[in-house]
Formats: sequence, C-alpha cells, structure tokens
Amino acid sequence: MSTHVLVLGAGMVGVSTALALQQRGHHVTLVDRNARCLETSYGNAGIIQREAVRPYGFPREWRAILRVASGRGNEAHYHLGGLPGIALRLARYWAHSAPAAYAPIAEAYERLIAHCLTEHARWMDECGAQDLVSRNGWLQSYRTPAVWHAAAAEALRVADRAGLDCAVLDGAALAAAQPALQAPMAGAIHWKDAWSVSEPAELVERYAALFVKKGGVVLVGDARTLRQQGRGWAVDTASGSVDAEHAVLALGPWSDQATRALGYKLPLFVKRGYHRHYRRGATLALPMLDMEQGVMLAPMKRGIRITTGAEFAPLDAPSTPVQLHRAEQSTRSLLDLGEPVEAQPWRGARPCTVDMKPVIGAAARHRGLWFNFGHAHQGFTLGPVCGRLLAELMSGETPIVDPEPYSPARF
Repeated sequence: MSTHVLVLGAGMVGVSTALALQQRGHHVTLVDRNARCLETSYGNAGIIQREAVRPYGFPREWRAILRVASGRGNEAHYHLGGLPGIALRLARYWAHSAPAAYAPIAEAYERLIAHCLTEHARWMDECGAQDLVSRNGWLQSYRTPAVWHAAAAEALRVADRAGLDCAVLDGAALAAAQPALQAPMAGAIHWKDAWSVSEPAELVERYAALFVKKGGVVLVGDARTLRQQGRGWAVDTASGSVDAEHAVLALGPWSDQATRALGYKLPLFVKRGYHRHYRRGATLALPMLDMEQGVMLAPMKRGIRITTGAEFAPLDAPSTPVQLHRAEQSTRSLLDLGEPVEAQPWRGARPCTVDMKPVIGAAARHRGLWFNFGHAHQGFTLGPVCGRLLAELMSGETPIVDPEPYSPARF
C-alpha cells in the first residue's frame, strides 16, 4: 500500500532509505537541515567495507586502555569533562565487547555487511556513479614486524571464515603497491573485496539526484519540529509544514536528541572524528590505514584525506584536533604530504550504540514512527542495505535479513 513518508536526514542512510521506499511505491519527502551533504557522510574515508564483518569493539586489554587514557595512543582521544555524561554507556559498550557478548553481535553485523556491495551497486548503476568508484580494495599497514605478523594471522583467519579475499604483503610488496611511500614499513594486509569512492559526499548527492529524478522531493527543514499531527507526522521546512502518515528518523549523531525529545532513552553516544585534505604532494595508489598511528590516508579528488580515530566528547563541544595534528606529523615521515587544503579541519561525529549494531525498525510507542540510525563507523557502507531493510519492514515484505538483532525493542 502506497503511503507518504517523511525521511529526516539526508546522509547516506537517509538517502538510501528514501530510494528504497520510493522503489516500493511510497511517496517520499526527504528533509535535511542542509541543502548539500555536509555531515557524517561527507567526512568519512570513502570506503565501502565489505571486509568489515567485525564491528569496532571497546579495547579489552588494559595496556591498550591505559595507552589511550595516558594520551600516548592516537587511535582515541577524550574530553575529560565529557566522560561523566557518557560513562554508563561506555561501560555498556565495554561489556558488549567481551568475547561471549561480542560473538553474536558480530554474526548479526556480518549479515548486513554481506549485502553492502550488491545494494550499493544497484544505486550506482542507476545514477551512473561508476566514475567515482575503485574496486581495488585498501591496505591495513603496520610499522612493527611483530604487530604486523600477529595482525596478518588474525586477518587470514577472519577472511577464511567469512569468505573474504585478502593478501598479506611484506615490506617490499607494500612498497611496490604504494610507490609514494618514502620510508619502509613492516607490511600490510590488502583487503581486496572493498570498494573506495573518490568523493563520498558526491556519491550521496548522486543518489539524492536519482531520488529526485524518480519523483522524490528534497526539502530543507528542521527535524526538531517533528510532531504528531492527527494520525500522522508533520515537520516544518523552508517550503512550509509537510505532513505524512509515517516518519523515519535517519539523523545519525543527532538521533539521540531527536529520540529523547519524543520520550525514548536509547543507549546512544557519538565518536567524533576529524579530516583534512592535503595536495601538491605525493598520491597513493590505494587507501591505507596506518594502524599503529591511528590514521587513515585516503586518496580523494581534493588530495589525500587524512581521517582520525575516535574522539569521545560531547557532540557540540569545541574542536580539539589533537589526533589530526599527530596524524599529520606521523604521515610526513612516510609521504610527501603537501599542504593542507582547508584552513581548518573538518569535524564530524559517528552515531554509535552500546551493542555496536544499528537501530532499525518501528518505534515502540508512536504509530508511524521508524528508526534507522546508530551505524557507527559504517553508515557509508551500510546505508543501502539498511535502507532496504527498513523499507521492507514498512512495506510488509520478507526482509533481506532477520531484523530482530537491530530492533529498537532490544533496548
């Protein structure tokens, strides 16, 4: 049955949800506070990570925790004053990362990841985005031989179990794969199944343009004005109030604010992150994660994009790009990086749940309200498959995967 649906949030998850609903005959209005993709889907490393069958867990080794707590590690940073506000959620995140709890979480996560390439390919083919995409994978690189050997052994175990294609490269093979490197490294893991995108925001915008071409409507509006109206929902936009039978919250890191305003207390938190582009220096043949320095180097249209690990801080706290400064320094020992493009680094936030799984499904206490958020590091990867799953649930179709592990009811 065709209905009118409001989708709030025009990042990768929201746009993909709008396309999937439209494909099933629904009339969809996509609402975002920005006319262009400028938030989380803009600032990522641009990799569609087919190999990401294991979500990022909280470190379980005390040495790793102490490394971050003492400020010696660059994979994470924190605002001391912001920790009390998320301490209970971090404790639950830590508990869900224990081996016994983590195993079923990873199984559920893998079931979504398994469909990421085929679901992206559907929209890429329709909107003609092949020029943005490389299908050559990415490199997970290491500086220390012992760390590389241990990681390579684990990668091969994961790849064998999950049916992934990966290759272990020694220092010489890595240098051949990345000729721009100016210093030797111990080795790397080449994850070959992944696709990389030369401009993530442009891919989202092409998906949005396809949505409009197929009859969809995109409006600038304020999700904070969402309200029940009659038997449906309404939101204020620059073109006036718009009402519909259903509303989907796909607001990424702002989902916590939106759901709390409606009376829900879901265990959500954010991991902030930074990026900056550098040009006029060397380029890279493949995206490369410098694991021991906690920095992703991704070749983009505007130069090499450096993206950082996680920063635990309130969503709107002032920027503290400590990790990015360290990443730039460590990268210059490997690469002729060139000069920064932006005057100031970009900052965004990854929307996370304590059990590392997204929240997909119907809200418990409001008729016609649906959730699709909490994708953490993989919203860009999982947007199309999660959009399809939600559209199938709303349309009463047999879902692509069992939706129970991602249901809002689990909280």
